[in-house]
Amino acid sequence: MESYATYPGPIDDSVLYDQDKHVSSAVWEGQERGALRCHEHTSKLDQWTLTPKQIDLVKKAGFGFLRLIPAISLDNPLISALAERWRRETNTFHLTVGEMTVTLEDVAYLLGLSIDGKPVIGFTYTQCDAVCLNFLGKVPNSGYTSGGMVKLSWLKETFSRCPEDAPVEDVERHTRAYLLYLVGSTIFSTTTGNKVPVMYLPLFENFEEAGKYAWGAAALSFLYRALGNASLKSQSTISGCLTLLQCWNYYHLSVGRPRLNQDPKHGSFPFVLRWKGKQSGPTTNRDVAFYRKALDSLKPSDVEWCPYSCISHSAIPEDIRNTLILGRSNTMLICFDKAERHLPDRCLRQFGIQQPIPLEVPRWERKSRGVDGGVDLSAKMDAELKEWSERYLRVVEVVDVDHNVVESDYMDWYLKITRRLVGRPIPISSEFQRMNAALREISHVADTIPTQGMDDQQMHAVSRIRYLAHECLHDQVGTTIAEVENTQNEASKRVRGKQRVRRKGTGKRRRKNDPDPSHDMGEEVQPIFCVAPMEADRSPICHVDNEIDHTRPCGDEAQICYDDTRLGDAVNEVDDTQFPHAAEEVDENRVSLANASQLSCEAVEIVPQSSIETSEDVAQQNDYSVLV
Repeated sequence: MESYATYPGPIDDSVLYDQDKHVSSAVWEGQERGALRCHEHTSKLDQWTLTPKQIDLVKKAGFGFLRLIPAISLDNPLISALAERWRRETNTFHLTVGEMTVTLEDVAYLLGLSIDGKPVIGFTYTQCDAVCLNFLGKVPNSGYTSGGMVKLSWLKETFSRCPEDAPVEDVERHTRAYLLYLVGSTIFSTTTGNKVPVMYLPLFENFEEAGKYAWGAAALSFLYRALGNASLKSQSTISGCLTLLQCWNYYHLSVGRPRLNQDPKHGSFPFVLRWKGKQSGPTTNRDVAFYRKALDSLKPSDVEWCPYSCISHSAIPEDIRNTLILGRSNTMLICFDKAERHLPDRCLRQFGIQQPIPLEVPRWERKSRGVDGGVDLSAKMDAELKEWSERYLRVVEVVDVDHNVVESDYMDWYLKITRRLVGRPIPISSEFQRMNAALREISHVADTIPTQGMDDQQMHAVSRIRYLAHECLHDQVGTTIAEVENTQNEASKRVRGKQRVRRKGTGKRRRKNDPDPSHDMGEEVQPIFCVAPMEADRSPICHVDNEIDHTRPCGDEAQICYDDTRLGDAVNEVDDTQFPHAAEEVDENRVSLANASQLSCEAVEIVPQSSIETSEDVAQQNDYSVLV
């Protein structure tokens, strides 16, 4: 088996220096977080009724195409698996085939937003009243606000229908409310669930000026930051434009891609519309583990590096087509306090260019929003704004790439600096059982080896091996008991949950005096404390009541209570020439515990299974049981 099956990397951590914080570290240790909660609020956008005047203003502001994008059902497990592959050190997905990312070119093609223009930045606010009164003409009740954020529901309830004969000022106010709702439910959706910061409102004061902002670059910066946060092991939610992320995956990867109905609109612009009215394929068992395994086994044939090359560009507006070159710009993307690096030089195959070993990524400080109201972030982000102003000077040109690039050199380098796998190719429970079997074999040989003719040094070495093996097996017993108890409790919870679902589905309610079936089931799965140290089959190893102590490894070397160094040293001290046929003389029915008094742990009696008489004691058939 290759080395990455036991250590998935990186071998060289100069690039992925935050590996210990990444979710893949937790997944490798058996700590599953499940599917992320995905926050995107597009389901009620169609409840807005815009007048022709409003539609014209929306187009002027640069959101004419974003307005057309339908609500697409999000595949939370797929998005979660992609987040596990995202690395905020490089703002790219680290896949088995190399690095890939969502580029400015993808944003332009898929969403139809401008990727060139003024950076989306301005003042922050901690209160909503003055801003809403100034730009919307109304102030929300306190129940609809939270700091500098306003609820989307208030915007929809108050401004979703503008009278046809409304004065120009009212039309503009209703349109600003719609634009705030649009960006707050799509490209700038937050993990709060249903709120949007009012700091975007001043940018919609003049609709012509609003159209000069690089909204696409801001949307990508927001998504990069959201992916970076979601890639940390401590996170359970994700926000940003997840429709963009999911459709990017549909275009570039075969993983999770649905079948399409034949519809002429699929070729129209923006290209997200291709997935409108999609017909999904089978979804059975497509959880995070399913997609994780698919990404772990991704092959080059599963990748569409240049998916837009075969699509007619005649429908693309000229102003967007003229800026597509920025897809190859190594620049800084800005959305207020969120400044993120755009590094297409690491993903040149997405532009049909051979991939050389990329330049080192300079570390940068991710700034957070100012807490004081009226803070102008422009004054705090001089370096980031300067990079954006030089975006056309930072474009990676084809002539800049050495024509003698050998892609194998890149892959050799890449496989050293990346995390090859997220999920374990061998379940952690299997590794546990295999290690336990090895420990028992070592213990058995040490207990039964003939010591006649050994000198003092050899006797000491055998005693030490016997002591270490029994000590590790004793530690495994405690772990196994905790694991069995926890596993059975979880099973009981799942059974009770299923019973509740069935009762809800049938519409029948249990009477007060009726017996509780879940209580009976709970009695049947009480934890059994007569277990064998060999039979643990759950992960993680040191796992009690779903709490993991990351600061204390299980054993001296964090290797499932097994110190191979100490055992190896002891084995090396034994001169095997003195007992070449020891294995043949082993008595399979005898286990000696002559040195049990040397154990540092509390006394534990290990007895043959056949000596246990009660049904409770033989609840699980094993070679050995522990009586506490």
